[in-house]
Amino acid sequence: MRPRLTVTEVAERHEGPLLFLKRTTDVGLNESLTVIGADGIERIGRIATLDDEHMIVEVLDSTSGLGVHGTSIALSGEPLCFDVGPNMLGRVFDSVGRPLDGQVPIPAAARMRIDGMTINPARRALPRDSIETGVTAIDLMNTLVRGQKLPLFSASGLPHDQLATEIAQGARIRSEARGEFAVVFVGIGVSHDVSERFRASMDESGALDHTLMFLNLAEESSARRLLTPRYALTAAEYLAFEEDRHVLVIMTDMTNYCEALREVSASHGEIPGRKGFPGYMYSDLATLFERAGCLHSRMGTLTQLPILTLPGDDIGHPIPDLTGYITEGQIVLDRGLNRRNVYPPINVLPSLSRLMDYGIGEGYTHADHPALASQLYAAYARTRRVRVLASVMGEEGLSDTDRTYLTFGEKFEDELVRQPAPRTLEQSMAVGWQVLAALPDSELSRLSNEQIATHVRGGKSRA
Repeated sequence: MRPRLTVTEVAERHEGPLLFLKRTTDVGLNESLTVIGADGIERIGRIATLDDEHMIVEVLDSTSGLGVHGTSIALSGEPLCFDVGPNMLGRVFDSVGRPLDGQVPIPAAARMRIDGMTINPARRALPRDSIETGVTAIDLMNTLVRGQKLPLFSASGLPHDQLATEIAQGARIRSEARGEFAVVFVGIGVSHDVSERFRASMDESGALDHTLMFLNLAEESSARRLLTPRYALTAAEYLAFEEDRHVLVIMTDMTNYCEALREVSASHGEIPGRKGFPGYMYSDLATLFERAGCLHSRMGTLTQLPILTLPGDDIGHPIPDLTGYITEGQIVLDRGLNRRNVYPPINVLPSLSRLMDYGIGEGYTHADHPALASQLYAAYARTRRVRVLASVMGEEGLSDTDRTYLTFGEKFEDELVRQPAPRTLEQSMAVGWQVLAALPDSELSRLSNEQIATHVRGGKSRA
């Protein structure tokens, strides 16, 4: 039995959810514990900071009525863990893995540490194959590969929550014979109405049957917010590496997580870094994002799609900046497209999936997929340059070829990026071929003559 501490004997001070204590026994960082107040209520907590003489306890439940006098701490001797099992899908949990759906706790098949599995880098396999999201600008232009971590950069007021929900509802793997699919949906720092909207939309669509939800409300403490993605990723690791499922983890909004990290760091008295965020924010984010991947010894994969809102629309802000160094690309939402009522407002030019080449082409999607995506990207990049030129000299001063690019750009945004409903990859490719028909054959330099004749012209050439 670990010793039980009486807070009055070791307490230095009590501030909000934090208890500042003298270290009088052997404890470990992140060790879980139970805080028993004078009111008899038990609250879960953990050792958040530790040195030779002091330790800081984070109380993860409400601290209302909690004082120094009459309070004691029961140490567990182990870090925070999550009881996981085979009947997790279809369930809704709170920040610390407790059921929110009124059902009984799941029968535990394993007890896993929330700080993640210890994986030898040599056991990691190169991510292959793709997850189909139903979004053309992602599936066709910036394919999400199984085992990848691909953030979505948004801004305040853009429909990232709606897009996240639709991806969770429509995502699938192309070959069900190679493993079952599951979604772990994580709401971080969301309001009550957004939380209920997430639950209702997933339930009504039937997607909740293959989804596990974790919801952290904006009114909860920053300490609980920091634990939410860790509980969710622990469940995802179990589903992926113990049940051999292909798991997609959608986390919104990681900016709320980072702001909670800054708040907790300040409460600990730590020296701030860029814009007040702690200097270790990079390594902290890495402990989350690097839990994505696939293993040589397991069929299952863990893919992450974290969503970040850009503070002040600044893509150079520390949150997206550090995220970009850890992850493998980004999907970028654009205010200009949103003002034109293009949904989803994904700007494909700054968007990038660095692992796309490993998950598309013959044997994965379609043999023509790489060439089609490359040609669409090159043509749209040319369109943006032509638009700048037209804004300076007017359309009358453009060549005939340049004017065809203006037509192509409108069709690209209005017919390919804009989509009234989810599309399969085959449907997205069909729209892509149709959009390229606005350009003459001489401009389709990244396609073979056979591809132009078969897919773009339908047997009819255009000079």
